[in-house]
Amino acid sequence: MRIAVAKETRDGESRVAMVPELVGKLTGLGYDVAVEPGAGLHALISDEEYTAAGAVVDVAAFEGADLVVSVQPLSIAQIRDLARGTTTISFLPVGQEQQTVVELRDAGVTSHAVELIPRISRAQSMDGLSSQALVAGYRCAIVAAGMLRRFFPLNMTAAGTVQAAEIVVLGAGVAGLQAIATAKRLGAVVRAYDVRAAAAEEIRSMGAKSIDLDLETLEGTGGYAREMTDDRAARQRQLLTPYIASADALITTAAVPGRPAPMLVTREMVEQMKPGSVVVDLAAESGGNVEGSVAGEVVRIGNAQVWGGRNVPSQMPGPASRLYAQNVVNLVTLMTAEDDEGNGVFSPDYADEILSGSCVTQDGRIVHEPTREAIEGTSEPEPTETPEPTAAAVPVEQPDVPYDQEADQ
Repeated sequence: MRIAVAKETRDGESRVAMVPELVGKLTGLGYDVAVEPGAGLHALISDEEYTAAGAVVDVAAFEGADLVVSVQPLSIAQIRDLARGTTTISFLPVGQEQQTVVELRDAGVTSHAVELIPRISRAQSMDGLSSQALVAGYRCAIVAAGMLRRFFPLNMTAAGTVQAAEIVVLGAGVAGLQAIATAKRLGAVVRAYDVRAAAAEEIRSMGAKSIDLDLETLEGTGGYAREMTDDRAARQRQLLTPYIASADALITTAAVPGRPAPMLVTREMVEQMKPGSVVVDLAAESGGNVEGSVAGEVVRIGNAQVWGGRNVPSQMPGPASRLYAQNVVNLVTLMTAEDDEGNGVFSPDYADEILSGSCVTQDGRIVHEPTREAIEGTSEPEPTETPEPTAAAVPVEQPDVPYDQEADQ
């Protein structure tokens, strides 16, 4: 059984789906690991490190592979190199990657989208969205500190006192909480807001002050916030304006996968900020929390510099790759069973909601219903028979307990 690690081909992607220190976890399950040459170079990982860890660096890594792992979706050329029946694991934003989904379907490839993994407690260790949001949240705070032309911490000296910077964070999911924690460690005074009721306590646990706007909370499913009405959104912006106007830096992190980011801050709100102020919009790639932000660029609005995030986890490819690789290992472990001799067998059980929920294409069909309807229309596909587990490959049952995961990237 062979697992292939793809070299990322998309512009700006520096991460890699597997790191040398975790190769042993896969070989311990009974897999051979093949890595495309140069796969880890942008993450500062050499081919020699993979070889020393027990992997094979092979230009033909995909040949004979049962499973191909990557960060971004495979390119069309890479998909067409795969044998029918091959399985892939990657991020796969189905709304933006419909042509890729069609290619995967037509190639007979079984594909799993990491962002579609159900948000239940048993799946937390496989949650690539959360692991990458952790990196992005840290990076946001560092960007804000680097762009702001003043100290974050309070400084009391013989020459006088320099007041601490005031930071406002909107969105208190994984990325938002990490941004709060990092800004606090740097000594800033931090205030934060999130529409979910549970977020206030989480904000305070990070040492920040929770902004209370005295508005109804908006708890949704899976730990995400539910969509707000236009009237509530307008009232929220009005009440947030004084906090933003007094801030030295604003960090926005609110996003829901597969949907446009909510617009939380208007240009008029940013124009009220002080000279030299900074805005960091982590959600710029998905439409932006800040009106006028541009992904991958710094623009000026009023007195503020507005930094639009673009593939932010990739800006810290080392830790981002390590965390994502662990997500992949945990998902592969779930897909692996033991035969009668105790050897690992790649035998995904699609009765498991983690695997069925994350599966986009299988056996020449699109099995993720919203994606199938968007591409093929509303006709129902033929039902897929799920084979009964055999005595040679029986997966271990695990508890299925919902968990409240924060609404963030």
